[in-house]
Amino acid sequence: MSTNPVLSLSGVSIGFPTASSSGRRSAELTDVVHDVDLDVFPGETVAIVGESGSGKSTTVHAALGLLPGDGQVTGGTITFDGRDITRLTEREFTEVRGSGIGLVPQDPMTNLNPVWTIGDQIKEALRANNIAAGSEAHTKAIELLEQAGLPKAKSRIDQYPHQFSGGMRQRALIAMGLAAKPQLLIADEPTSALDVTVAKKILDHLQSLTKQLGTAVVLITHDLGLAAERADRLVVMQAGRVVETGPALEVLRNPEHHYTKQLIAAAPSLAARRGDRVVAAPTTNDEDQKAILVAKNLVRDFDIPGDKPWRKDTFRAVDDISFTLRAGRTIGIVGESGSGKSTVANMALGLLDPTEGEVLFDGQRVQGRNRRDELALRRRIQPIFQNPYATLDPMRTVHSSIEEPLRIHKIGGKKERDERVRELLDRVALPVEMGRRFPGELSGGQRQRVAIARALALNPEVVVCDEAVSALDVVVQAQVLELLAELQEEMDLAYLFITHDLAVVRQVADEVIVMEHGKMVEHRPTDELFDHPEQEYTQRLLDAIPGASLQL
Repeated sequence: MSTNPVLSLSGVSIGFPTASSSGRRSAELTDVVHDVDLDVFPGETVAIVGESGSGKSTTVHAALGLLPGDGQVTGGTITFDGRDITRLTEREFTEVRGSGIGLVPQDPMTNLNPVWTIGDQIKEALRANNIAAGSEAHTKAIELLEQAGLPKAKSRIDQYPHQFSGGMRQRALIAMGLAAKPQLLIADEPTSALDVTVAKKILDHLQSLTKQLGTAVVLITHDLGLAAERADRLVVMQAGRVVETGPALEVLRNPEHHYTKQLIAAAPSLAARRGDRVVAAPTTNDEDQKAILVAKNLVRDFDIPGDKPWRKDTFRAVDDISFTLRAGRTIGIVGESGSGKSTVANMALGLLDPTEGEVLFDGQRVQGRNRRDELALRRRIQPIFQNPYATLDPMRTVHSSIEEPLRIHKIGGKKERDERVRELLDRVALPVEMGRRFPGELSGGQRQRVAIARALALNPEVVVCDEAVSALDVVVQAQVLELLAELQEEMDLAYLFITHDLAVVRQVADEVIVMEHGKMVEHRPTDELFDHPEQEYTQRLLDAIPGASLQL
């Protein structure tokens, strides 16, 4: 390893203008990142961890010249490859990006142009960095996609982002980030939306590619298991400051700062190894609890284009799934992307009709209800979906979004509804004044808490959580899981918990269904399944939990 860092931050502070009470932006800057020192050496992987708002992304985006809005470096210096880049112009930063510093951003759907093919976007990156053009760029783009682990890259290069799965889109972003063979790659939560097996494949590919190229990596993540497994050094940030740094395993095994200890205590990927549970194993016989949601032999087929324009083929997304969800209990459904988890959730919610089988809620069929009965059902079963950026109306305030189901169901007058919204905001640990904000002014974690508050507004009996905590950092995630557990105990709520994160499932579920290619391959009590998996597929999922193989 070179004795000279490829990237060096010395005493870096970053500020943003603040808004006055009248809404006008002040010319003065308020620092949100304070006095950060950070060195990254060639070939080294450094993980930066911390909860949302800790300054992780802001710090590294300053090195790319990509601070949002009017953000500025207010103190210190940023040096890349021996050159001071603290205050480069946009044109000068353009020369640094690509061949100097590459970026793999967090959300592939918002970072890929929906009207350009995947191939065109990679070829644009190649042209912008003067690497290749024309037919040579086309050939190089296929090669990059193959290196990033995309199957059938030659036939898929002309497809659009919506035709790719989340894992495939992430591979395309990795291909673009590595297109110019950068000296430094910044990977900002590159696998947070992916299931564990796909994430492992992508991280394995990324690790092998960066080692071949000698690329240094800065990995921004809220997953401490991933940081422990993939990083050489760990940097812990809190409230814009570095509070602890050192060799990754050493910091995680022997944390010194109280905040690092708090992160480790909250991390489900590490808790899964300790056997900690948010929800205690049932102490009463399941038969004593009311069967509130029953799925009987569910099958769901979808029509897909065949090999000829006039032909249609049938894809079976769910194949003979049955379960009984009882009051006060949680069933976890796990499996890789495409295993049928979300299709089961949508049938349970009455948003999709089964091709065969039926869903019963309190003994009555979910499907085929008249409008009045369907509205009554909506009051008793509520969803919390994965993407907090897509589930809230950007034109409504937080208060209006939470109040909406109360208005639709004609519950209370304006005063009573306002009081209920304040109560719900408090329950999900958000200040009352947050109600005046719009979703665009909130972090991902804050948005998801608003979505949870809205789901709880009608005091439902069943909540279907479809990847409801996958977008949250470990501290907020732990708070939300504790909140869901408290509400379950107080209100005898039943949860259908769909997730790709087995570490979370171990914390919250009483029993687990494992799905593969639409079929149920295991359905057992949680601790039994984790301690003694019967199927090779289940063992593969467990082995892919970040940090699972490490003794922490």
